[in-house]
Amino acid sequence: MRARAGGIAALVLGAALWCAAPVSAAPTEGVHRTTITASERSEALRFWTDARLRSARDLDAPVASSAPHTSSGLTGRQAAPGSGEEVRVAPLPAPRVAATAPAPSLAASNPAPWTGGGLISTTAGKVFFQNAGGGTFACSATVANADNKSLVLTAGHCVVDAGTGEVYRNWVFIPGYANGNRPYGTFTASSLFHLDQYVSTAGNANYDLAFARLAPLNGRSLGDTVGAQGIAFNSATGREVHSFGYGGSAAEGNGERLNHCSGVEYPDAGREGSTMWGIDCVQTGGSSGGGFLADFDTASGGGYLVGNISVSAGSSEYHPVLGNEALDLYRRAGAA
Repeated sequence: MRARAGGIAALVLGAALWCAAPVSAAPTEGVHRTTITASERSEALRFWTDARLRSARDLDAPVASSAPHTSSGLTGRQAAPGSGEEVRVAPLPAPRVAATAPAPSLAASNPAPWTGGGLISTTAGKVFFQNAGGGTFACSATVANADNKSLVLTAGHCVVDAGTGEVYRNWVFIPGYANGNRPYGTFTASSLFHLDQYVSTAGNANYDLAFARLAPLNGRSLGDTVGAQGIAFNSATGREVHSFGYGGSAAEGNGERLNHCSGVEYPDAGREGSTMWGIDCVQTGGSSGGGFLADFDTASGGGYLVGNISVSAGSSEYHPVLGNEALDLYRRAGAA
């Protein structure tokens, strides 16, 4: 994500439908899919040597135009206007979950190393990609449960240049990344999905989300290898959430470790038209795309994705809302 200024979006919420199993695909408009060929995936694996991983630049999010207010008329747990029925997809346990330890105690605006182990330690990971100019960059992402057991949620600006429409190449995801290690291997993207509105609006952060469909590795899907977090659409806002990312500052381990924040989210009232929600914490460049989770169990490391780190402003980081447009994107990606 960011860091200096950015924003994460909000959740649009409603109530009702509980869906314990992944939902099936449905036709949708407003979705842009980029397909990566087998030869391109092989090239991506060759491209990402250890040296290139170390030299990749932590991607900064677009700068927010103004600092948000941390209070408004919207308080407490409530549904966003115009949201649809809630859809929840339960987490998928990992085949082997890392040993757990007591979760760290965090102060506001103070990301700290995640030492609690559990499902988040296998399903959070680092993204690497290359732009048209040859630059190499790093973001964060989280495995989301889906029919194909092969999806990660990340930020739109970690998939496509909103100013040009250029979709990035040599896109890979390393689950459980830590200090240059690839404990579960390197998964290559077979398809990248972003919202058309993100490009047509030249990067409106309300649409700054994307999904990547990862190809199997050694005959196994991503989900069957590391498990998957649950994901919720049109869910309630104004509750406690946890965010995870690979921030690139020295205090965050220079992008080499997973960091964690938590807090009760509030609406982004500082920018006109924003539907994003955030917490009092700021993770720096490289954390873009990292997951925001609600109903997070610090003992098991599992919860429900409700957004991704998008941008930050002042002492706040924000996530875009996972509403009906995000649900359409997810359904298309989950059927790929």
